[in-house]
Formats: sequence, structure tokens, C-alpha cells
Amino acid sequence: MERLIAGYRRFRDETWPRERARFEELAARGQRPRAMVIACSDSRVDPQMIFSAGPGELFVVRNVANLVPPYMPDAAFHGTSAAVEFGVRVLGVEELVVMGHALCGGVQAVLQGVPPAAGDFVAGWIQIAEPVRAVALRCDDPEAQQEAAEHEAVRISLRNLMTFPWVAEAVAAGRLRLRGAHFGVATGKLVLLQPDGSFAPPA
Repeated sequence: MERLIAGYRRFRDETWPRERARFEELAARGQRPRAMVIACSDSRVDPQMIFSAGPGELFVVRNVANLVPPYMPDAAFHGTSAAVEFGVRVLGVEELVVMGHALCGGVQAVLQGVPPAAGDFVAGWIQIAEPVRAVALRCDDPEAQQEAAEHEAVRISLRNLMTFPWVAEAVAAGRLRLRGAHFGVATGKLVLLQPDGSFAPPA
């Protein structure tokens, strides 16, 4: 906790004076982010840092393996689905990016098994990404398997987003664009999902 408090003090001493006017405007007018990012909870992957975004610019959801479940409006708890609904239907974001990353532990758990200590919730959650296994098995090299599975997890989440009727409607009307991305932790490089299904650097 001491390190967190020290970081907060640096924020108050250095960042807050510089960003105070922006925060005051956001407090008065509310948030109006134009983009939403669904990313992994991994501590090495910070969307705000990667996209050099300031306060109020990104509506961010983070979970294990950057997964989006299919549309299931039942009485269960749906944190990611609730955030998607708020971002798309209330905030009216124009871009929705699903960003996977290298060395993803959630994807690794799909391929190699869930750690024994993560059986209560993680095991069920990552079943969303179970189809990545078949894609990974097409690769001989373990590193290539991991990356292929990470890419496929992004595609799965994008496909699941289109099962939400109001997402599909917004996409069809041109009010919303869905994007896929993958971040290299060791390289700092971002690649984007292309129309042909491959990933390539931004143009």
C-alpha cells in the first residue's frame, strides 16, 4: 500500500496540476469517450498507456484474456456485457477495440490447463475461448501456438460482440466500428486485425 500512496502523491503533485482543468470539465460535463477498449487484466497491458490517452478519452473494460461472452440477457452477473451495453447504448462510443496481448495467461490456461488455485471462476470464464485450441494445434511451435490462440481469442470476442443485437444494429448503421488488436509486451508493437483475418501493423 505504501507504494500506491507514493504513486498517488506523485499524481497530486505532478499530474493533477497539469490535468486539473480536464478533470474539472469531465466532472461538470460527464464523460464522452469516443472509443471503448476491451483488454486483458494483465498488469503489463495498460490501454491508456499504449494509446497515449488522457482522462475521459477511453472507456476501458479489463478481464481475464480480454473475452466477451455471447449475448445472454439472463439473471446472472454479466460484468463485461454490462460494460458493453453502457459503452454502446449509453455513451455511444464510435470505436470498440478488443485488444489481446502476447504472453496472455488466460489463453495459456485454455491451452495448458487452469492453475489449481483458479478453479472457482477462471476455469468457467475461459471456456469462452475454448475454440482457440483447434487453431493453436495447427501450429507446431509452442510460441506460434500461443500467438495464434491469442489472435483467435480476439476474433472470438469480436464475433460474440455481434451477437448483441444493439451492437449489430449500430455496426450496420455505421455508428459503431469493431476493431481487433494485439499488443506485444516485449516489443511494444501493436498489430491490427485486417479484413482478411490476419494481423498487421497500423498503416
